[in-house]
Amino acid sequence: MSDTGFIESAERRELRKAVAALASSYGQEYYLAKARAGEYTDELWSEAGKLGFIGVNLPEEYGGGGAGMYELSLVMDEMAAGGCSLLMMVVSPAINGTIISKFGTDEQKKRWLPGIADGSITMAFAITEPDAGSNSHRITTTARRDGSDWILSGQKVYISGVDQADAVLVVGRMEDAKTGNLKPALFIVPTDTPGFTYTKIDMEIVSPENQFSLFIDDVRVPADALVGSEDAAIAQLFAGLNPERIMGAANAIGVGRHAIAKATDYVKTRQVWKTPIGAHQGISHPLAQNHIELELARLMMQKAATLYDAGDDFGAAEAANMAKYAAGEASTRAVDQAVQCLGGNGLTKEYGVASMITASRLARIAPVSREMILNFVAQTSLGLPRSY
Repeated sequence: MSDTGFIESAERRELRKAVAALASSYGQEYYLAKARAGEYTDELWSEAGKLGFIGVNLPEEYGGGGAGMYELSLVMDEMAAGGCSLLMMVVSPAINGTIISKFGTDEQKKRWLPGIADGSITMAFAITEPDAGSNSHRITTTARRDGSDWILSGQKVYISGVDQADAVLVVGRMEDAKTGNLKPALFIVPTDTPGFTYTKIDMEIVSPENQFSLFIDDVRVPADALVGSEDAAIAQLFAGLNPERIMGAANAIGVGRHAIAKATDYVKTRQVWKTPIGAHQGISHPLAQNHIELELARLMMQKAATLYDAGDDFGAAEAANMAKYAAGEASTRAVDQAVQCLGGNGLTKEYGVASMITASRLARIAPVSREMILNFVAQTSLGLPRSY
């Protein structure tokens, strides 16, 4: 944030204005039409990349904007508020771009970051497994050496946008030569690598970005597929989780804002008795409450992004989890209220509100469930004993 407190700097206000203009030039009708046709939002993604929005957080020397998570979350918020949730922004520039820029070799940075920044390369992120969701210690995808190469084997589930991705950053485990224990390791795997296959998971979410199960059957990758140092793997992994939560919060806030905008436009003109229904407190008060909750969630998201950009990883973790929780709750309530305000129209395709019901519900589940956030806050913020 700027030196004047909670007032955004002129540069950030200009960025917000420019992103909002891009989103409105495409809009929710474009987004939903693409999703229902089984197509991608390639035109929007490409234009956002060329305008510097996708890589705004990445280093300037690799084609990025040289800013931080604050600016990238701002982009995410405004895109979603304009009806265009680009979920791959969560994984490609926020998680993967951050991890590679912090821990990657010079060659890896040169190979991947410019494309991630301008949108010409999209990279997915694969951590979740059928038996390892919130408990990442149960990951069974393994990496073993074979000469100078690595051989990867395992399975992943609920991996976003693999069909759009040029490569996937896969979280596996390798044997620690000193202790014999398995420790996390991250590998960049191009999606056309032999033995790397995926199948689509049928979801009830209306989105152009799909979910997949990955099958990694003795996939051979070169030595330089390993990101960074073997000894820093756990730090590398967690470096991507705060940005993931901040971006999840940003998307949820934007979806909630979009829903409230639809509802307020409708209730200003919908007249049943003598005045528009927006004059009735049974309508106006819940919408006002939704607006307050979204603004409060955004403040916590901005705090998290500011702490993260300042290098305070521990402080950012607490704030990012709180922001994700608050945004998920506020967004879900806002969408529910928007549907209620529109009545029967809220369930039609024409008004575009019903499609947000399942999308907003996702914000309570991913990238981390609200229950796991409450566990985290109870243990770290309140010092309560662990239950697991």
